[in-house]
This record gives sequence, C-alpha cells and structure tokens, in this order.
Amino acid sequence: MEDLSVIRSRYPSAVRLIGAPARALERAGHQGLFYFRSFRDIGHALTGYRKETIRLVAEMGMGSGALAVIGGTVVIVAFMTLSAGALLAIQGFASLGDIGVEALTGFFAAFINVRVVVPTTAGIALAATIGAGATAQLGAMRISEEIDALEVMAVRSVSYLVSTRVIGGLIAIIPLYSMAVLMSFLSAQFYTTLIAGQSSGVYNHYFSTFLRPSDLRWSFLQAIVMALTVMLIHCYYGYHAAGGPAGVGEAVGRAVRASLVSVVMVTLLVSLAIYGTSGDFNLAG
Repeated sequence: MEDLSVIRSRYPSAVRLIGAPARALERAGHQGLFYFRSFRDIGHALTGYRKETIRLVAEMGMGSGALAVIGGTVVIVAFMTLSAGALLAIQGFASLGDIGVEALTGFFAAFINVRVVVPTTAGIALAATIGAGATAQLGAMRISEEIDALEVMAVRSVSYLVSTRVIGGLIAIIPLYSMAVLMSFLSAQFYTTLIAGQSSGVYNHYFSTFLRPSDLRWSFLQAIVMALTVMLIHCYYGYHAAGGPAGVGEAVGRAVRASLVSVVMVTLLVSLAIYGTSGDFNLAG
C-alpha cells in the first residue's frame, strides 16, 4: 500500500474532492454545536446579564453612532418596507387594471404583503443592520483578544456575547416588525387611493375582507424564526473571526450572504408549512 503522502502528491485533485464533503460536514457540526451552546446559555444570560441584554435591545432598535443619528434600525426597516409596499401597490394596480379588476388592489396589499413581501424585506433589513453590526462587533472583539480576556476572567463568553444578542434580537424584532407591517399597509393605501385615484371605500372593503388575523400571527412567527436564524448566523461568524481587520470584513460578508440565503429559505419553508402547496383562497363568500 502506498504511503499517504505519496497518494496526496500523485492525486491532489482527488484528495481535495474527497476532503471537501468532510470539511463541509465538520463546519456544519461546528456551527450546530455553537448554536446549541447559544440556546443552552439563554437562561444564564437572562439571569446573569440583564443589563447587557437591555442595552443590546436598545442598541438594536435605535442603533449607535452614525446609525442612531438617522433613527436607527427602526427607520431603515420602515423605509424598506414602505418602498416594498408601494411597489406592490403600483404593480398590482397596473396588472389588475389590465384585466379590469383594479378594485382588488386591496386584496393584494392584505394577502401578499403579509405572507411574502414584508417578512422577506424585514429579514433582509435585519441582516444588513443588526446582523452585520453584531458580526463586526464580535469580530473586532475576537481579533483584539477581548473574548479571550473574558474567558480568562471566568466570564462565559458565549452567554455574555452571543446569547444576550440572540435574546435582544428576538425582543427587538417585535416592534420592528410591527412598524414594518404598518408601513407596508400605509404605503399601499396611500398610492392606491391618493395617487391612483381608487375610492377609499373600495380599497378598504377588499383590504379588510382578505386581511386575516391568522395570517398576521403566522407572519409574526415567521419574523421571529427569521430573526433567530439571522442572529445565530451573524454571531457565529463574528465570534470565530480571524485574520485581523480584513478577516472581520470577510466574516461580515460571509455572514450577510449566509443570512440572506437563510431569510429566503425560512420564508419558503414556513410558507410551505403554514399555507401548503396549493395557496387556495376564496374571492367570494
């Protein structure tokens, strides 16, 4: 039997091909263990680091530094969902008008905004603001050896740095998502009734008819799952950043890409689990 080093030198591409699935499996296991530790320490973070958790909730909602000047994450999420709701109304009114049923624009706003547009837009905004900020903060602490210093002082770094941010994200998403839903509704109604000229009574009739409370509840559940996924991914990449400032930037980029894919996958899987594959709805009765 040939020596392993000889095989590696003769067939480097084959070795890399065989080793790639093993490395991917190892990374998946490493991430899974990190997520388990983060969940396990949530109770400890709530009891031992209450002030830090409250500080992070305020920072995630209003931002810090230059972000706080413009109103923080609340304003960013509100403007993104406002534009998404307005675009939905513009396209919906024009498309439905081509077949003579532009009165159903209110149905579009109540049905599609809640199920698809607002959750996806809010998830992207969370990844780009709160998530990216968490990755950068933890990455800077890692390369400056602050996390190692916490471990030396017998502070549980995962609980203090990661679990508190996960809790903060889950708390902050509730008012943020409420603002996102309201802004999408208001922007769609503003365009349809004031710019497109549709009667307010017609719009409100179809909007209230097809706005189901159960859809809103499921939409909030989807937002909570999305926030949890985004925070775990970004905290993982920030906590394990390496390679100096360039490594922190690379970690932020990797985390944003992974969280954007996760946002779309969460939207798809939750929609399939809740609404099924048929998507039936009744336009009468």
